[in-house]
Amino acid sequence: MTAPGRTLHPAAWWVWAATMGVAAVRTTNPMLLAFIAVVVVFVVAARRSAAPWSRSLAVFFRLGLIVIVIRVVVQVVFGYRLPGHVLFTLPHVPLPGWAAGVSIGGPVTLESVLQAAVDGLRLAVILLCFGAANSLASPYRLLRCLPTVLYEAGVAVTVALTFAPELVITIGSVRDARRLRGRPTRGIAGLRGLAIPVLEGALDRSLQLAASMDARGYGRRFAAPAHRRLATGTTALGLLLVMLGVFGALDPGSVPSGGIPVLAVGAVLLAMGMTAGGRRSPRTRYRPDVWRLPEWGVSLSGCAVSGAFVIAGVVGVQGLQFTPYPLHAPTLPLFLCIGILAGLLPAVMAPSPRDPGYREADGEMVVLAQREADPSVGVPGVARW
Repeated sequence: MTAPGRTLHPAAWWVWAATMGVAAVRTTNPMLLAFIAVVVVFVVAARRSAAPWSRSLAVFFRLGLIVIVIRVVVQVVFGYRLPGHVLFTLPHVPLPGWAAGVSIGGPVTLESVLQAAVDGLRLAVILLCFGAANSLASPYRLLRCLPTVLYEAGVAVTVALTFAPELVITIGSVRDARRLRGRPTRGIAGLRGLAIPVLEGALDRSLQLAASMDARGYGRRFAAPAHRRLATGTTALGLLLVMLGVFGALDPGSVPSGGIPVLAVGAVLLAMGMTAGGRRSPRTRYRPDVWRLPEWGVSLSGCAVSGAFVIAGVVGVQGLQFTPYPLHAPTLPLFLCIGILAGLLPAVMAPSPRDPGYREADGEMVVLAQREADPSVGVPGVARW
């Protein structure tokens, strides 16, 4: 049983969401992609808090739908004309020979539309995983967990991690303001009135947070010794190798030596750099987030999902990839379904923010005293944790 008043480490949610996204990248089967999306939505619905950024998933869900529509429209208008069952024919515009692979108009086949929809669906599920991480993890607590060796990039990291949550908060405030003024909030007119204020407000709030953190000593203000520079360089090299290794693992053959060896070397360098940089740092953290059994369970559940897809790709499990040529219904592999079900474990293992003992708001813990503990108080007392 998790101790009252403790929420899951934000990095655990990001590990779970990232590994679910890796699983989505490894397949083009629309049924598996839909299954991953259902698991992600279920976990978010079960474990999201009442914080403003918990509405991020709805925003990323709409963005995913827009991505699918755009991908299909681009294929219909400009895509390469593939053989198959012709749905309709658009007026064709001849193009020069150097524009091979691109066309304007022509016959549109059912197979090409399905292929474009599947490609858009895969990107939409990846966006949904990213939205799940933003909905479940507090961006402010995540900044507190930033490794000490990365403090030099504090302003950029602050803006990158808080832009999406601040965007969701700004959308709500701007929509409420326009609704009170009697202005449209839906359709083209509403989107036109929301776009610029929302983007500007979200970026301004992120920059203000970065500036305030820098003014309070978050940024680096002393001359870095030799070991500090070496640790920073090792960390940067490790991050680069990890990115190359992940790319090689997702796209076999893109990295000459293979993605797994490069990923392993990068992980070792990254761990060494962070350990060496944080060991001699003069900074301390006030009540740092702990990493215990629930965090390991959530992280390993996501790793189990992505590991199942990697194993399926190595052994050649049927149904991992889908192609509409020839036109047929996708299959649903039992092995991968069991692997995806492992992603549901956070809904059970992670502490629930809806427990009556506590809730998360504005990046800090607020312990709600029970009404029975103080009958003289008309509303539950609030104590800062």
